[in-house]
Formats: sequence, C-alpha cells, structure tokens
Amino acid sequence: MTAIKLKSPVLEGLSNEEFYLFCADNRDLRIERDPTHQITIMPPTNSETGSLNSELTRQLANWNVDTELGKTFDSSAGFTLHTGAMLSPDASWIAQTRWDALSNDDRHGFAHICPDFVAELLSPTDRLTDTMRKMEYWLEAGAKLGWLIAPATESVYIFELGQPVRPIVGFDQKLVAGPLLPGFELELKRLRLK
Repeated sequence: MTAIKLKSPVLEGLSNEEFYLFCADNRDLRIERDPTHQITIMPPTNSETGSLNSELTRQLANWNVDTELGKTFDSSAGFTLHTGAMLSPDASWIAQTRWDALSNDDRHGFAHICPDFVAELLSPTDRLTDTMRKMEYWLEAGAKLGWLIAPATESVYIFELGQPVRPIVGFDQKLVAGPLLPGFELELKRLRLK
C-alpha cells in the first residue's frame, strides 16, 4: 500500500489552523503537508516497522533522559515548518532552550519549529526518492542532522546542512550523532529485520 496524495485547490489552500482542524477531524490518518501544500495520507506502518520505530525512539529517548538536553518526539508528532510544510518524522529531538522558547499554545498544536535532529525509517511502503526529498525538506527548514535508515538494505543516509549525503552500509556498528547529540550512539543491530 502506498501513500495517497490529495490534489484539491481547497485542501491546498488551507491555512495552518484549518489544516490542524482537518488533521484533528481525521486523527486516525497519518497526514503530512509538503512546502507546496500537497497533502499526503500515509498508510499505517506494518507491525515490524512499528517495532523498529519504537526501538529507534526508545534509544533516542533513553539518551535524552540521561542527558536532559532537550525534548524527544515519536512519529505521531507534527511540526509546522517555516517553508509551509507540516511533517512528522519517525523520531526527533529539539534542544531544550529552543523548545522552552515556544508558547504553550504552539506546543499544543503542530509546533512552529523544526527539530534539530530527525530520523526516518524507510518502510517497505516508502519510496526512497520520496523519503530522500523529505529529508531535504527537513534540512531546508533548519534541521542540523538527519538520518534516513533503511533496514531492508542495512543502510543509513546521513544528511547534514551544507554537506553531501553520506551513505553508511552495515548494521554491525553504532551510529554516532556527533556534537549535536553528545554521547548518543544508535545501536543499528537493534534495527535489523528479523
């Protein structure tokens, strides 16, 4: 099952508030909007991908509990970007000072902020080219680091602002986040398909 792209001048013309209400009225759907306001409805992940996503989020959240450097988010969190997109990464992190600067109202909607770090898992229903473009959207909106993880090929694509995409092959290693997330190392072997 692939994602459905909705093409309608009415939907593409929704304000941020109207789009939020559209998502709230359809809360059982996974909905995103790209910078051109193209709305995409994605199928639920399969059970195995959901398990891998949970593991990815767990590792990031455990690191954050130990360091208390920011806020972590799972795949159900949506962020409104300055580009006009509203996207939901599979896992993400925002530095605490940036999160604290948001108003309470903003925190309770699709916060108007781009995560500092985003991670996306390539599921069997995702197209690599579409997900690579989504990673570019994140960088264009201000993300400092992004990981696109492809369990089926045991590959990771590292996205950093101003740098070419770096592929990493093999899940017999730990993925280091560098100075942005000091001490965070993702155990890739735990994201292997079984």
